[in-house]
Amino acid sequence: MTRWTPDPTFYPSPGQAATAPPEKLAYVAAFDRSARRPDAIVVLDTDPDSPDYGRVVGWTDLPHTGDELHHFGWNACSSALCPTAPHPHVERRYLIVPGLRSSRVHVLDTQPDPRRPRLTKVIEAAELAGRAGYSRPHTVHCGPDGIYLSALGGADGRDGPGGIAVLDHTTFDVRGRWEADRGPQHLAYDFWWHLNHDVLVTSEWGTPSMIEDGIVGDLLLGRRYGHAIHFWDLATRRHVQRVDLGDQYQMPLELRPAHDPTRTYGFVGVVVNVEDLSASVWLWHREAGGDGWAVTRVIDIPAEPADPADLPDLLTPFGAVPPLVTDIDLSVDDRFLYVSCWGTGELRQYDVSDPFHPVLTGSVRLGGIVARTAHPAAPDEPLAGGPQMVEVSRDGRRVYVSNSLYGSWDDQFYPDGVGAWLAKFDVPTDDGGLVADLRFFPRGEEFRGLRVHQTRLQGGDASSDSYCFP
Repeated sequence: MTRWTPDPTFYPSPGQAATAPPEKLAYVAAFDRSARRPDAIVVLDTDPDSPDYGRVVGWTDLPHTGDELHHFGWNACSSALCPTAPHPHVERRYLIVPGLRSSRVHVLDTQPDPRRPRLTKVIEAAELAGRAGYSRPHTVHCGPDGIYLSALGGADGRDGPGGIAVLDHTTFDVRGRWEADRGPQHLAYDFWWHLNHDVLVTSEWGTPSMIEDGIVGDLLLGRRYGHAIHFWDLATRRHVQRVDLGDQYQMPLELRPAHDPTRTYGFVGVVVNVEDLSASVWLWHREAGGDGWAVTRVIDIPAEPADPADLPDLLTPFGAVPPLVTDIDLSVDDRFLYVSCWGTGELRQYDVSDPFHPVLTGSVRLGGIVARTAHPAAPDEPLAGGPQMVEVSRDGRRVYVSNSLYGSWDDQFYPDGVGAWLAKFDVPTDDGGLVADLRFFPRGEEFRGLRVHQTRLQGGDASSDSYCFP
């Protein structure tokens, strides 16, 4: 919807975004693993002065079953204020919600009542396939010229290549495939950009056949999952460079570029090193004295020894719990990097003021394949799953984590059930740290038997917006 003035939740710079008012609501993707009931967008109250704080206050069922909601995003954000943006008066109003298994894309209107999002459009799988050549939509980012949507699979049953489709800001129609020349890129997962530098970055997971039934041990040990990131010319939509991390570093997933638009670096989390089950975080940056790109491993997180009897079948031969870094998030001021270790049940906080030398400043434990650490608000309830999707408020003071990764992978690593929970941590000082909010811990039947994945915060969050002014 067009406004006469820019949306007040848009900010030209990350510094101004960090002064935004606190979020009052959070939107959460929830899915039915059995595919017998519809998935839903759940609304949580995040206003500490509200009598409903920490509770479910809104619920929107989708019309079909079997979607498996995963990642979703806003139709528009602060990138609309970039000098080249053709639509500066769009509104942050619609949630663009893909179904990773069904390949449908749902458009939900958060107005007039933000607690009751209304489904206004469904983009069927056939439209995404016919116009862009893709299936299994995964990640949504609001760009200055359209809505960008990554996808893992090809159309008409093809396993790949995956890539990026572009949707219209206003009609939400699929415009087409983004790539003009994909070069060697075949596997897909996340994408982000440095808008002021005309650079787009993509990462790799696997094609649908490699992931939809769980992790495939032979493919993992054969080093067949993704292990590279790709750099593109954003203006011409052409592949520029592939940077290989080394094939032992399997599944570089979430990308988090610096929010400061003058910087050209960012972080990518790697799920597992097949040689020792460790996880890692890498920094991409310009090559010294050149125009190309390089990566540097800046964080290593070791596996933890465990009794094989306590491990799921996939891990029994190794006698250890891998951290399994499945999400990372960077605060809007580029100060703190949050790293989810879904396997060991740990959320880590690093000071990345010097991005080449992160310093661990906070750590909390919840769940874990072996530990099953309870939340301090419910100390007698062992938790399955672990900190997985992580979202940070614009001011950097609140961190939200949910516990489900992906249905088939949940079942593989937590075969006795992953449950459903969402926790919030406060950052008490400018120097970091993490403190559990005892009042905010929705779980179990509050989510009506569905599992919970990504969280989006009303008005924007640390992984929603990109900026063109420092």
